[in-house]
Amino acid sequence: MSETSDTGFVGFANLPNQVHRKSVKRGFEFTLMVVGESGLGKSTLVNSLFLTDLYSDRDYPSAADRVKQTVQLETSTVEIEERGVRLRLTVVDTPGFGDAVNNKDCWKPLIKYINMQYENYLRDESGLNRRNIIDNRVHCCLYFISPTGHGLKPMDIEFMKQLHDKVNVIPVIAKADTLTPTEVKTLKKRVMDEITEHKIRVYMGETEDEDETADIKESIPFAVVGSNTLLEVGGKKVRGRLYPWGVVEVENSEHCDFTKLRNMLIRTHMQDLKDVTQDSHYESFRLTRLRKASATREQEVLSPDGMSDADRKLAEKEAELEKMRKMMAMMQQQLQQQHQV
Repeated sequence: MSETSDTGFVGFANLPNQVHRKSVKRGFEFTLMVVGESGLGKSTLVNSLFLTDLYSDRDYPSAADRVKQTVQLETSTVEIEERGVRLRLTVVDTPGFGDAVNNKDCWKPLIKYINMQYENYLRDESGLNRRNIIDNRVHCCLYFISPTGHGLKPMDIEFMKQLHDKVNVIPVIAKADTLTPTEVKTLKKRVMDEITEHKIRVYMGETEDEDETADIKESIPFAVVGSNTLLEVGGKKVRGRLYPWGVVEVENSEHCDFTKLRNMLIRTHMQDLKDVTQDSHYESFRLTRLRKASATREQEVLSPDGMSDADRKLAEKEAELEKMRKMMAMMQQQLQQQHQV
């Protein structure tokens, strides 16, 4: 490969700058799904991650109502701008998940929603106006694990097994401030052992940076704490939770994995999450749909007589035409006989 000298500068080295300007002008889209039982701090964590308030108008049901309600999906979209970069963030919440007495098939509405977004994107991609497609596909699913359990519940295992080939699943241990550092370490190991045992594929953030990838793998599942409350600690303002024994700082990596999750989700791997969604999950869905459409169109299913549906219909039409020709010939013969008489 030849290198151009400074005097022979052509200019294609500025291509990344052109792509950057075009991307910034267009803006970015990201859809995050949060799943977990009520009371695990999903809303608080999302607000802490993006420094916004997505749920200011929400009505929170009572405990009795939560037991009766079925799984619902609520989408909230907000436009965020930081240093001239615009992000259209859509958060898909799942109130009612895991709250009923019988949680059988509680993940089906989520699978239906994810597939519906893929279907809509495939339809838009195949349409005439492909330049202004809005990407509402779910790029990441944060699955909240209860800190009070002794590992994964059967519902946790089944949910991740049902969705791991449709969306990027990132498991998080909620309300990690209720556990001691030793308990957090023990719970993390138990959860990862069960994930490996059941062959569940979770998003590991594998990139070319081996050190960064290793750090993420060691942190999964992320033990997180969420809060937007500002407290004064050591003469500086920090976001955290105040307890009689002290303050849990949300952005202190020694207290929880909030900063590691935020860095991976937003600062270092957001585009990779979108790329994996496009190149793996969506392409798998698209291939399945195209195969199904092709099979239906070609009608390759053969009948017991060895003929395809199309060939059988053609033969029936030809037989019907032959019958009509014979009837016409008989009528003409009868008319000729009457004229002769």
